[in-house]
Amino acid sequence: MTELDHIGAALDVQSTAAAPPVPESRSRVARLAWKILPPVVFFVLFVAFLYLVSYVLLSPERQFLLPPPHEVVQNGLFDWPNLHEQLIALKDTTKVSLIGLLIAFVIGTALAILMSQAEWIERSLYPYAVIVQVTPILAIVPLIALWFGYDVQARVVVCVLISIFPIITNTLFGLLTVDKNLHDLFTLQGAGRLTRLWRLQLPHAIPDIFVGLRVSAGLSVIGAIVGEFFFRQGTPGLGRLLDVYRARLESDLLMSTLLFCCLLGIAVFLAVGVVGNRLTRKWFEQGERA
Repeated sequence: MTELDHIGAALDVQSTAAAPPVPESRSRVARLAWKILPPVVFFVLFVAFLYLVSYVLLSPERQFLLPPPHEVVQNGLFDWPNLHEQLIALKDTTKVSLIGLLIAFVIGTALAILMSQAEWIERSLYPYAVIVQVTPILAIVPLIALWFGYDVQARVVVCVLISIFPIITNTLFGLLTVDKNLHDLFTLQGAGRLTRLWRLQLPHAIPDIFVGLRVSAGLSVIGAIVGEFFFRQGTPGLGRLLDVYRARLESDLLMSTLLFCCLLGIAVFLAVGVVGNRLTRKWFEQGERA
């Protein structure tokens, strides 16, 4: 090592020692700001764009087509009769979407487990799952109405039909992608089919199950709103209100109801994500300790 190398190493040590440590709180604030600022900036730009369209691009006689955001908030959120009507509809839509999601989860998981047990069962059932996925729901709405009526039961059926496919495919993928060496280990231990399913395949499939469940969570909300929009009978939900406000040309209430639809979808999606993260984190931690 030359003298220049010794001098350079000494300078590096001095610069490292002289550099003040970055406070952990500051780095945490920076990470939080990096997560929050982009969506906040985008939201501000989106609101500014709405004002631009409402006040500049639209003529005064056509401004009712896209009212400015403050009118939407004032009439839809701070007018108690309108807000009360939307909250009642939100409660009904939430109930329908959660019931539909729960039924889709139970049926989809059961079908995936059944298909994972034998290839001939998978070949027999999977094409029909694909058919359910690709069939336009509006094409079978009249049949659903004839079979199940026009109230909550029919809307739950729509939710199940729309949201079941991601649960089936992701659960089946998790059950079938277990490492072959682990299967061999269970075979050496003389594990039966049920033991292998309960102790190996299902734990391995938990992350994939929640991936499918998160996708289906948003789809179940869409299914509830679509069912309410097209059945137009029974207890009023957000979809029913969308149709009513559209007929009245009340764009401000239409947009506030649409906001509640989006918030409901986001809330259900995030709730499923939080539960999934907690369960899968615990599962991974147990795997690491093992």
